[in-house]
Amino acid sequence: MIASIGAGAAYSISSRKGCRVMFVVLVYDVGENRAARALKTCRKYLNWVQNSVFEGEISDVNLKKLKAELTKVLDLSEDSVILYTWRTQKYSSREILGVEKGSIDLFL
Repeated sequence: MIASIGAGAAYSISSRKGCRVMFVVLVYDVGENRAARALKTCRKYLNWVQNSVFEGEISDVNLKKLKAELTKVLDLSEDSVILYTWRTQKYSSREILGVEKGSIDLFL
């Protein structure tokens, strides 16, 4: 059982309109009847990578909103969410073996 979703986070020196920005990887394991709502909530703030995995830059304000919204969706006695945070994506690396499921397409 988790008591709360994340406590502190590493913040970037860069900012957007006064908010600190960080790079986050979020992983969740939720009950089947809550999975669609968890997916919809996470997609509002982060990029879908693959089943139950999201990543992206997010401000500290939006991270707090995301955590608050997820807490309403989750059953804290059964579900879990893990957040990995970095000050910036610059110091992270990502390698894909197999099919890239949640590719980010850019349209011009």
